[in-house]
Amino acid sequence: MTALAAPHAADALVLRHDADGVATLTLNRPRVYNALSTGLMTALQGELDAIRDDRGVRAVILAGAGNGFCAGHDLKELRANPSRDFATALFRQCAELMLAIVRLPQPVIARVHGSAAAAGCQLVATCDLAVAAASAGFAVNGVSIGLFCSTPMVALTRNIGRKAAMKMLLADERVDAETARRYGLVNDVVPDAELDAATAALAAKIASRSPLVVKIGKEAFHRQAEMELAAAYAYTAEVMATNMMARDAAEGIDAFLAKRPPRWCGA
Repeated sequence: MTALAAPHAADALVLRHDADGVATLTLNRPRVYNALSTGLMTALQGELDAIRDDRGVRAVILAGAGNGFCAGHDLKELRANPSRDFATALFRQCAELMLAIVRLPQPVIARVHGSAAAAGCQLVATCDLAVAAASAGFAVNGVSIGLFCSTPMVALTRNIGRKAAMKMLLADERVDAETARRYGLVNDVVPDAELDAATAALAAKIASRSPLVVKIGKEAFHRQAEMELAAAYAYTAEVMATNMMARDAAEGIDAFLAKRPPRWCGA
C-alpha cells in the first residue's frame, strides 16, 4: 500500500513511529499533499532535534501521508504573507531544516510515493538515501509559476548532473521514478505495493550496523564532498585513523576474521 493510512492524531503535523531502531517521520498534511508550511517545518525540525541524541534510533525514514510525498512550499501561506521579511524567514527556515537532515548523525531515507515537487523534491535530494514507488514523480517546477526553485536547486545539483538539473529547473521537466533513479536522485524504484517493505528493509540493514561507525561515515561523506581532492584525502585519512581506534572497528574486524556476527558496543 503506497499511501500511508490516516493516523488517529489527525492534528499532528508530523507523526513519529519507532520500531527496531528505526524512527519513521510522516509529514501529515495529506489534504494539501504535505505542503511545507512554517508549522510543518517547525514540527519536523523538532522531531529531528529529538532524534539527534536518541541512541535508540539508528536510521530514519521520512514519508508523507495521503496521496503524495510533498508538494513543496505552501503557496497559500506565501501569498497570505507577501512581505519580504516573511519570505526571507521562511526560506531560511527551510534551509536550516535541510541542513539539519544532512547533519543528523543517523542516515535519513526518503520513502517517496505520488509527487515530490519543488521543496518536496529538495527533501528527497537532501535525504541520504531514497526509495521510490514506480508511480512516483519528481519536479522542480517553480519556473512555471514565476518562482524559480533556487533553494531546491542546491540539493538537486548535489545529486544529479548539471544538464539534467537545468532541464528540470528551466523547462519544468517532470521525471518519472525510473528517470529519477537514472539521474541519481533516488537509489531504488520498486512496485508501489512493495514500497513499505523495501524502505523498511533498507532501514533495517543500516540499523544493524555500528551506530558510531555510521555516524562517522555520514559526517565524513558530506564534509569530504565539499573539499578539493587532496584535502578530501587528508581529511578522510584522519577520519579512518580515528575510526580504527574505536572498539567497534576492532570488534568488526575480529568478527569478520572469525566468521561470526559482530557485537557492536557503539564506541
